[in-house]
Amino acid sequence: MTRLNLTLAALLLLAALLALATGPDGVSPSLFAGWLGGHDPAAAIILADIRLPRVLSAAVVGASLGLCGAALQGLTRNPLAEPGILGVSAAATLGATLTLYFGLAALFPWALPLGAIAGAALATLLLASAAVRTQSMASLILVGVGLSSLAGALMALILNFAPNPFSLSDLVNWTLGSVANRSLADLAMTAPLILVGALFLFAQRANLSLLTLGETAAAAHGLDVRRTRIAIVAGTGIATGAAVALAGAVGFVGIVAPHLVRPWTGHDPGRTLAPSAWLGALLLVLADLVVRILPTDNELRLGVVAALAGAPVFTLIVLRRGRGGAHD
Repeated sequence: MTRLNLTLAALLLLAALLALATGPDGVSPSLFAGWLGGHDPAAAIILADIRLPRVLSAAVVGASLGLCGAALQGLTRNPLAEPGILGVSAAATLGATLTLYFGLAALFPWALPLGAIAGAALATLLLASAAVRTQSMASLILVGVGLSSLAGALMALILNFAPNPFSLSDLVNWTLGSVANRSLADLAMTAPLILVGALFLFAQRANLSLLTLGETAAAAHGLDVRRTRIAIVAGTGIATGAAVALAGAVGFVGIVAPHLVRPWTGHDPGRTLAPSAWLGALLLVLADLVVRILPTDNELRLGVVAALAGAPVFTLIVLRRGRGGAHD
């Protein structure tokens, strides 16, 4: 387990260094020498002010989404659960766009992350309630589809009433997801909230493992199921909301990362949390690197690339589960 975390952390570090050194003209290791030596002001601007905040933002958002996906899957005992599929990200995006539409984000810097957190928390509470009432995977996914559809419809309504093209552009950015033009100040505002959410979730590692027995059996072993559910809901809402506030809507990381690490953790939800966070960060750093180096006239949005890569994996997971169910 420790070896898995160390391996993923090392791969993340290598990916981050590659992303920092890679630009429109390819890999430029000399930039590091110019930056560290302090004799190249242009290198300092490129690395410290442009690329470093972008790479860190991608890593933090990816880690948050991977961690939240693993926690939601453990809570619902459903390997297809994740903030994007179940509508949590869409609700967080709706909360963020509402603050942009009404001008609250310009007046109060914390309005955007708080709006995103409120939307994510509300959606996660509804999902946790649905998970308690049904053991059906299809029913839970339908609840998520309903939440996503409602949030999408409300966001479309907001876009229709955008007061000017500049407001429309800001709103669209949050619906597609991106870490371009992020600053260390943006990261400093949202990263502490993601850390708080992560602490909530990591504190429930043992309880998530116990929940694999079922809520009744877990309660018989002394687990306070209600308190565990509330802690996971709160942690997921805070972390997902802050991630959306930083990068907008980015889907599928939360389902792909836990699925890829689960065979290496013995399918234990508690042990899956940390590797999912590391792998989520790695995947999103690499996805943003692809966004930057693709030779397109207009830079693709990170959420678009993540969806293009994650949707086929999600389909394969569903098909594999379907074949497994048929054999059972």
